Amino acid sequence: MIASHADELVDALSELRILFPDWRMGQLIANLVTAAGGMDANAIWDMQDEKLLAAARRLIERNQGRAGVLVKQSGRTTG
Repeated sequence: MIASHADELVDALSELRILFPDWRMGQLIANLVTAAGGMDANAIWDMQDEKLLAAARRLIERNQGRAGVLVKQSGRTTG
């Protein structure tokens, strides 16, 4: 794997953590593997980093609006 792909994947994971703050890290990784086409828990061992990065980018693109919604919801707390 090319080093820049690794850096991009780490950055994408950081973005996904912002979009899905309720997901534990293990959940995030498992969901990402599934989004990349993994069919079971063992798929993580054979998953190519490039596939994970592509899946992460799709999840980010499809859920970009969540960050704004989450900020608005957190601002609705009552004193």
